[in-house]
Amino acid sequence: MGAFGKEERMKDLRAAVIGVGHLGRLHASKYAEHRGAQLVGVVDVDARRREAVARELGVHAFARHEDILGEVDCVSIAVPTPLHYAIARDCLEGGVDVLVEKPLTTTVEEGKALVEFAAQKQQVLQVGHLERFNPAMRHVRDIVENPRFIECHRLAPFGDRGTDVDVVLDLMIHDLDIVLSMVPSSVRAVEAVGVPVLTESVDIANARLRFANGCIANLTSSRVSSKRERMIRIFQPDVYIAADYDQCHVRVCRRVANGAAGPSLSMEEHRIDGGDALADEIAAFLEAVAERTAPAVSGWDGLKALEMAHTIIESMETEVRAAAP
Repeated sequence: MGAFGKEERMKDLRAAVIGVGHLGRLHASKYAEHRGAQLVGVVDVDARRREAVARELGVHAFARHEDILGEVDCVSIAVPTPLHYAIARDCLEGGVDVLVEKPLTTTVEEGKALVEFAAQKQQVLQVGHLERFNPAMRHVRDIVENPRFIECHRLAPFGDRGTDVDVVLDLMIHDLDIVLSMVPSSVRAVEAVGVPVLTESVDIANARLRFANGCIANLTSSRVSSKRERMIRIFQPDVYIAADYDQCHVRVCRRVANGAAGPSLSMEEHRIDGGDALADEIAAFLEAVAERTAPAVSGWDGLKALEMAHTIIESMETEVRAAAP
């Protein structure tokens, strides 16, 4: 069935956004633009903020998320991470499907409880790992077959957003989700180091993951860098792939057999249409809600990334204790 048919099935879906700071406001705008759903309202504890966004989009403003239960079919939750569990559970309990921003929850225990509760209630629970919908990443997935080494750099200048958690849960978790979805193997060993710079939690972190199938992933994240960088490099037999998430640029180097002349390298440069990853993420969520199917990034996916993030955090804490005099 084509896109029109899907939108016809979605057209009666009533949506709301809980938390309309920077990211939540973007969510609200995408729902308002989507022809297959109706944005009913926005929720925020800040009266000035919720009224401004509601006025801009021509919808209702609510002070409490409880006030929208029974009025909507699905929500995006973009509140600070420590509030994810309680609000998402309330919505699921009220029969509302949930798209919750990453990370899924603050703790693994909360994450497990939330995923199991969604399954019990047979509600859709999608996690906002946006890079899954990045056009460059979608292009790369068609090439990746057997990664042996993956290197990720995610660097950003310091800002106030996201500092309710450390850099592993704030930034690195994006790359953890991508790596874990790309390598069909369990993680056997983790080495990590992290340093607090401008906050009381870790602002720069490096983690090295060794998978049971021999693949190695090396991830570096910083929120106190002088420049912004979002890169992933993937090495597999006969192929090297480098993808820039921000520029939607992909470089592919391949080994080419030339008979008696010996092998050589071919290089391909791909400029991918920038697209709109957030709009695609919300469209995928609405489709899962309408079709009652598993979402593109499930609660279980979010839980896997969260569990690995906490394993990395524990590894960093172990290193600090070992280095203490």
